[in-house]
Amino acid sequence: MIMRHFFIIALFLIASCNSNKQVEEYSESKNIQAPFLWENATVYFMLTDRFYNGDPTNDTPLGRKQDGGPMRSFMGGDLKGITMKIEEGYFRDLGVNALWITPPVEQIHGFTDEGWGKTYGYHGYWARDWTNIDPNYGTMDDLKEMVKTAHNHGIRVLLDIVLNHTGPVTSTDSQWPDDWVRTEPVCTHDSYEHAVPCALVPNLPDIKTESTIEVDVPAFLIDKWEKEGRLDTEMKELEAFFSRTGYPRLPKYYIIKWLTDYVREMGIDGFRVDTAKHLEAYIWGEVYKEAVQALNDWRSENVDSKLGDLDFYMVGEVYGYGIQGEFYYDYGDSTVNFFDNDFKALINFSFKADANRDPEDIFSEYSRILNGPMADYSVVNYVSSHDDGGPFDLNRERIFESATKLILTPGAIQIYYGDELARTLTAEGTKGDAHLRSFMNWEDLVNNTEKNGYKIPQVLEHWQKLGRFRNEHPAVGAGVHEMISSDPYLFSRKLKRRGITDQVLVCMGIPDQPLNVKDLFEDGTKLKDYYSDKTYRVKDGKINLRLNQELYLLGMPL
Repeated sequence: MIMRHFFIIALFLIASCNSNKQVEEYSESKNIQAPFLWENATVYFMLTDRFYNGDPTNDTPLGRKQDGGPMRSFMGGDLKGITMKIEEGYFRDLGVNALWITPPVEQIHGFTDEGWGKTYGYHGYWARDWTNIDPNYGTMDDLKEMVKTAHNHGIRVLLDIVLNHTGPVTSTDSQWPDDWVRTEPVCTHDSYEHAVPCALVPNLPDIKTESTIEVDVPAFLIDKWEKEGRLDTEMKELEAFFSRTGYPRLPKYYIIKWLTDYVREMGIDGFRVDTAKHLEAYIWGEVYKEAVQALNDWRSENVDSKLGDLDFYMVGEVYGYGIQGEFYYDYGDSTVNFFDNDFKALINFSFKADANRDPEDIFSEYSRILNGPMADYSVVNYVSSHDDGGPFDLNRERIFESATKLILTPGAIQIYYGDELARTLTAEGTKGDAHLRSFMNWEDLVNNTEKNGYKIPQVLEHWQKLGRFRNEHPAVGAGVHEMISSDPYLFSRKLKRRGITDQVLVCMGIPDQPLNVKDLFEDGTKLKDYYSDKTYRVKDGKINLRLNQELYLLGMPL
């Protein structure tokens, strides 16, 4: 409790005083090389519709209206908006090296009412046509340009994919054929059988991924493609896919083809897999196999455009999984190892609660697991997300602490859009998960808004400093953690993996004497404090931190 008490006080003072191939290198215009490991990735996750409006002309396609329940209509964010922010350097300044966007595929055209008013498919998880980009987000060319721009800035792209269900049935969106989907039984989530071969919720038709009965392309898609002038192209591509793979024409293989086409067309770096636990786990290995082939095909044709040669990356949403379970998720009556099915990481639902613990408790436990039994695999930690109603710091009262703990915790991390600007997670008038999905609060940054005793630009600056430190030093997320002292709280991270050697030193508190670093850095080594941007030289095995600040982030500058 002493360390936790100190940690909170320290963060308050910071706020008030400071206004397999798994490795790749990226060179920016300043010739800075930052070794990249997925185990140390900083992934920025955004709902495309809620991030930035780069093209107001696509705000109201398909007859959609602004008549949904509070925050349940499309709000204007699009792919061009993301591209603009990449070009502005917003993600670079935050230390982000991977973007995760919600599914960009064409959504149901109509709306449904889940009890909270009309709801449109603004979030991307209600697919109508996997082969097309939803016009509210933009066009296929817009997505290609976004991916290309990200790669040009050394940022990888994760595409959110859904293979579990279609979108709801509406007055304008018919149900997929019965040989493709089921609507019952509805999952009760208390066993494997009640979590997999069932409809996730009553209004989401479940894809029969276990089916061994061949199916045809649904008639409504045939009609749609014909009206759009691409029927021949789509059918020829399907024929080529099934001829090449030898797969039977089962529902899952159609969708696998459609999803991996985005990799083949654009060089998508990885998938974030939605509702992963609600499918037979072996199917994800089949998805991975086709995605790897697709990425290799794209790279062979785009040698000058590719961002390195990293293996395709797949991270799963196995809702309720926690790092303490290591490789296994427990359905209640059985356990499944999703890492055996080509996942490199799973989203860690434990961190939001673990963030209430003392930092040393978190850091040492996570390091022990990730550098022990789970070596070469990882988790993705987060403090808030789009469908988690119990985030850490719901009211954004501990935003500096959120950043420090999240960014310095071993493993990969997810920044949910607006974490870095203290975007509200309790939007007034909303019901259900809409309160987690307000539009990005850019105006608070521009207007220097004060909230809970801090100013938003001040919050962003804190996140940026930590983020750039993490991005330039893979030891932060992928190294072995060791506490050196408790007062002040001082720890190191050391990494020696896949040809990368890196070490960092972090001090939380004001040291009253020079720090002994002889086991980390040789005499004469130049060290940069990424929090103050000051540099130090190691002399006689020590460094003398001269600033009266509560956080030091020390590593060799690149």
